[in-house]
Amino acid sequence: MPYVAFIYFIACLDRANVAFAKISMTADLGFSEAVFGFGAGVFFIGYVLLEIPGALIVERWSARVWIARIMITWGVCTVLVGCVKTANQFYLARAFLGVAEGGFFTGMIVYLSHWFPPQDRARAMSGFVMAGPIANVLGALIAALILKIDWFGIPGWRWIFILEGLPAIVFGAVTLFYLTDRPAKAKWLEPEEIRCIEEKLEEERKHKRAIGTMTAWQGMKQRNILLLAGGCAVANLSMFSYMLWLPTNIRNASGLSVTVSTALSGVPFALAVLSIYCVGRSSDRTGKRRLHTIVPLILAGLFFLGSTLPGLPFWAVFLLLCLTGAAAYSWGVSFWIIPSLILGESAAAASVGLINVINAIGSFLGPTVTGVLLTNDYSQKEVVALLATCFFIAAVFVGLVRPKKGQSQL
Repeated sequence: MPYVAFIYFIACLDRANVAFAKISMTADLGFSEAVFGFGAGVFFIGYVLLEIPGALIVERWSARVWIARIMITWGVCTVLVGCVKTANQFYLARAFLGVAEGGFFTGMIVYLSHWFPPQDRARAMSGFVMAGPIANVLGALIAALILKIDWFGIPGWRWIFILEGLPAIVFGAVTLFYLTDRPAKAKWLEPEEIRCIEEKLEEERKHKRAIGTMTAWQGMKQRNILLLAGGCAVANLSMFSYMLWLPTNIRNASGLSVTVSTALSGVPFALAVLSIYCVGRSSDRTGKRRLHTIVPLILAGLFFLGSTLPGLPFWAVFLLLCLTGAAAYSWGVSFWIIPSLILGESAAAASVGLINVINAIGSFLGPTVTGVLLTNDYSQKEVVALLATCFFIAAVFVGLVRPKKGQSQL
């Protein structure tokens, strides 16, 4: 788990660095909010191509080889983002980065299901997902320091992409030799430990077969999966817009410098680490996965709306933005467990891929629409109201998901 969390940390660092470079990059290159929003969002167009194949590759072949390939290629593409000079180059580099990283998250979701039984899966997921906000906390501080660099006449925002792309290449090679595909192949486990894990996972498989089996294609057409996909897409439409414009919103509300605003933008994600841990433990203890998805989504919408109330001092706005981040990051801990609880191996893997494909559409639309609205003089309050509403809609989608026949709860 520590290594899996670490490589996800690197992934999130490379995915979020465009938010921390935004203020300096857009000023240097003369990009409008619409250009930045589309460039940030176009990542997800390329990202969708390998989501379903990637999940099936991990299920049926090798997580180790697949994840190593992804890390090396996304590291190279991250460095290339630091070399862009025009809007079209920015769009192209971000699209290639999306293709390179496609299949990573869904592959890791499937990979964790090979190691952890259902009763422990949310805690394992929280340990994995926690790397995301930690990456944003440290990424904000690291970016604030790198922005001050002016080596060889190259501005700091370019060094953010160059320096943060290199670890993915290095640890991609390490992953090829270090990661273990399944418990049965783990030489570092005792035979009794391997047998214990495999027996618990086999119990889950038997229970699913008793309820009924289906193909990967049948799984992707299930009502529950389509509802989960819609909810995930709408939620991430808001989440990525929140994350990408967070340094800008803090600067606008406070009047602080670019460096300080960038550093402060890491604080909400520090709080998210705690919320992810607590939600994961509570989800495993109660087994109520839907409830632990819906409540954080509703809270994220309420806190985000509250941050736009007129007359609030900066400390109150900042607190509400922190609470928004904590809630917005914690719903996924339980959410991503649900497909593996209602479907068998290949069907669940393909369905996780489908959910992330549709999710990528929302993730693309979020920054794109936000950029267009802000460029066309819509107020921050109006944009935030739209994004907060999306959190509420996502909660409704998840609320409509129902347990399969034979399941006591979900």
